Amino acid sequence: MEEKNHIYPIFDRMMTRKDKEELLGQHSVMIWFTGLSGSGKSTIAIALERELHKRGLLCRILDGDNIRSGINNNLGFSETDRVENIRRIAEVSKLFLDSGIITIAAFISPNNDIREMAANIIGKDDFLEVFVSTPLEECEKRDVKGLYAKARRGEIQNFTGISAPFEVPEHPALSLDTSKLSLEESVNRLLEMVLPKIEKK
Repeated sequence: MEEKNHIYPIFDRMMTRKDKEELLGQHSVMIWFTGLSGSGKSTIAIALERELHKRGLLCRILDGDNIRSGINNNLGFSETDRVENIRRIAEVSKLFLDSGIITIAAFISPNNDIREMAANIIGKDDFLEVFVSTPLEECEKRDVKGLYAKARRGEIQNFTGISAPFEVPEHPALSLDTSKLSLEESVNRLLEMVLPKIEKK
């Protein structure tokens, strides 16, 4: 009788996060940037991704541009929608983490409750909160997208820092003030914190 070498045994479990991390040669972690609009969250996130990529580490950035235009394009900026926006981001982030991918999120996420919810969904051991603490005056001076000017004119309601509050994180893993630190300095501080957690021994 012909031997059936081409038949493989089927295991009854999905591959685990540990399996994926072994394949990629890295530990996955969530780096969650929070801060005002214009504080430098996305700029630092992009620079960090490049540095990690150079080291052979696989990352995925989630930010307003790729989330609001896709998975969350049905959400507005009401209180309820903001919470749902962050909840979905946290759930998507968890899927990336479970695939062994270092996940970087850059969202205003303006209050402690909303960030706590994200940390609980993702898992606190995997959640590194980075507060980009650039002062409002500096963010407003930059006003990259012209949003502060519109908020001051009353054209945008519930704008964080102007007509809606921003709660400073209570215990961030790291704080970065881009009015005092260069991009390179900010990224170097991040690498010091992150690399020991993600590189396989």
